[in-house]
Amino acid sequence: GLFTKIRDVRTSSTEFASYAKRAMAILAEEAIAELPNEEITIETPCGPFQGIQIDTDNLCAVSIIRAGDALLESVRACIPSVAVGKILIQRNEESRAKEAIMMYSKMPPNVNKMNILLCDPMLATGGSAKAAIQVLVEKYGVKSDRIIFANMITCPEGLKNMAEAYPEVKIVTACVDKCLNDEKYIVPGLGDYGDRFFNTV
Repeated sequence: GLFTKIRDVRTSSTEFASYAKRAMAILAEEAIAELPNEEITIETPCGPFQGIQIDTDNLCAVSIIRAGDALLESVRACIPSVAVGKILIQRNEESRAKEAIMMYSKMPPNVNKMNILLCDPMLATGGSAKAAIQVLVEKYGVKSDRIIFANMITCPEGLKNMAEAYPEVKIVTACVDKCLNDEKYIVPGLGDYGDRFFNTV
């Protein structure tokens, strides 16, 4: 399957990006499906159909640079007109805790009135995600219950940390792995998503 390919240490960066894009396209659709919607009736060629209309007009897709940019592009492929925000969070690699440090953010006007689809492929400790959400809430006035966080792989520690800090944020993930190791990487995981996707291993 796709996740076997992207987890495999033997998979080249080119192959990783190709398989990851296929998996992220599915994740993007699943995350979009969690946005606010309303029931509508449409006409098919053979009669009426009761369906739903997802509100994608009032949406901002926000990437946590750099790995989040990969997932952001999958969202943009689904909704080409989506407004985009960017947040740069740096991990302190000199620290054992690898705490998150906010470096930069840019959002569209009136983002405080929008639904947010936060994109970052890996949810490990939750440090970067919590820092990004804090920026959205405190700097831009976004309501945390309007945030959906999409990621490819997470672990119990990250989910627990997110639930304690922002229980109202909905998380859409493809895999919940076993745990974090001492270096704060997800196990079995796949290593550094951004490095493998952007060929900077």
